[in-house]
Amino acid sequence: MTRSYKKLWHILLDRDMSRSQLRKKAGISTNALAKLGKDESLPLETLEKVCAALDCTLDDILEYVPDKETDGGVDE
Repeated sequence: MTRSYKKLWHILLDRDMSRSQLRKKAGISTNALAKLGKDESLPLETLEKVCAALDCTLDDILEYVPDKETDGGVDE
């Protein structure tokens, strides 16, 4: 399962807020912002800071994307 922060970027667009403004308002590092941009894992504490800054919940900024189905690894 992978994660996507596309919802976060939509919120920023809707609020006419830049990524730099979010970083400053949430008090997160540039490294954390880069990880968000790459859909990488972040500590829950960092995501909580983003949510507090935007007055939203994790569901508003984060989406889990299921991995593509495989054949179950069974050889025929």
